[in-house]
Amino acid sequence: MDIRKIDDSISVAPQIQPDEMAELARQGFRAVICNRPDGEAGDQPEQSVMADAAAKAGLEFRFLPLAPGQLTPDLISDFGTAVDEMPGPVLAYCRSGTRSATLWALSQSGKSTPAEILRKAADAGYDLGNIAGALAEPR
Repeated sequence: MDIRKIDDSISVAPQIQPDEMAELARQGFRAVICNRPDGEAGDQPEQSVMADAAAKAGLEFRFLPLAPGQLTPDLISDFGTAVDEMPGPVLAYCRSGTRSATLWALSQSGKSTPAEILRKAADAGYDLGNIAGALAEPR
């Protein structure tokens, strides 16, 4: 697994497999968010299989798919709420981790400075400069 820690509450990763859920629990994760829509690739496990594997490993699971071009304010809000409500630390995944990192960054808009959000993402290996203009300063 290529787990990339953003901060103490959340890490992101490329696609994980059902048989890796127990290892995630051993590593201290308590919840998993799937941001990859079902059927995106032929070799991808369905979210229901991932949810079952998470439950067997004692992890909470949420399915918040982000299909390319379908980023909405509601999805950003739902992601932020999930991270806040689920026991942490949380692991969010998609095909490469970029959509999960982007959702995290946008959910933090107005809570941290854009520079801090972009730095945390960059430290985790994700260049999110393309969304810099969408990030608001804290109020």
